Amino acid sequence: MRITVLAGGVGAARFLRGLKAAAPGAQITVIGNTGDDITLFGLRVCPDLDTVMYTLGGGISEDQGWGRADETFTIRDELRAYGAGPSWFTLGDRDFATHIVRTQLLTEGKPLSEATRVLCERWQPGVRLLPMSDDTIETHVVLEDSVIHFQEWWVRLHAPAPAKAIVPVGAAEASPAPGVAEAIAGADFVLFPPSNPVVSIGPILAVPGIREAVEAQTVVGVSGIIGSAPVRGMADVCLATIGVQTSAAAVAAHYGADLIDGWLVDEQDKAAADDPALAGIAVRALPLYMRDLPSAAAIAQGAIDLALELKR
Repeated sequence: MRITVLAGGVGAARFLRGLKAAAPGAQITVIGNTGDDITLFGLRVCPDLDTVMYTLGGGISEDQGWGRADETFTIRDELRAYGAGPSWFTLGDRDFATHIVRTQLLTEGKPLSEATRVLCERWQPGVRLLPMSDDTIETHVVLEDSVIHFQEWWVRLHAPAPAKAIVPVGAAEASPAPGVAEAIAGADFVLFPPSNPVVSIGPILAVPGIREAVEAQTVVGVSGIIGSAPVRGMADVCLATIGVQTSAAAVAAHYGADLIDGWLVDEQDKAAADDPALAGIAVRALPLYMRDLPSAAAIAQGAIDLALELKR
């Protein structure tokens, strides 16, 4: 079985851990969002790629869902002593090593896809991890009087209010990374994990050619909204920015029947199956809280089962 997954950070990584458990023999390709990428202290940081890599490779901080386990912060403290910023984005000592190696590889002229492959040689995540593009793409947020990087809006300001716009800068001029188009076309089906539809899945689909390739496939998505709130993070603020309600049904309608064929919702949102706005999308309800590996595996199995049902 060949499965391709479009992935953001924490929610996607935990879903992928469940997917590996549910389908241990599957060939899984993960197309990671790079819109969150940012240069800090002269180093290229790729939060979503690293979260997937660390989680599947056994190095993630389980409490946070991001960053390294057993982390120390000597470098951070030394930088603060020098007055070097930004102070709002914390990198640990172990995490710094990843960004140093990546930046060395990029400086040598290696593309991001090759740098990611080299980093994964250490972590052995058990999936093929591809950035959505080797071209530089950064998600920016348009505020009333300025435009800032998504990370600054999200991490420093904590997304205090809906922005005027959220834009994956550079996506329209980018190309899919090597292997991305082939992974989508060659998959038995494509899965969207419970990632932020605006700033995780959205930038991937904004790269020319990716959305069209996904539309040609059988696609099943997993809602990251349960009830009227995101399971994690501030997806509700992002959705409000693009005029989408915070509900499982509204997110499915945002994707649309041209893009997704099936949609998993939590049991408390099972009424979405009767929503006329979701005509053409098969909706199934099951418990969607990923409390541990067994619950994540059950959700992944539900996505697989629905995808195989739709392919029949």
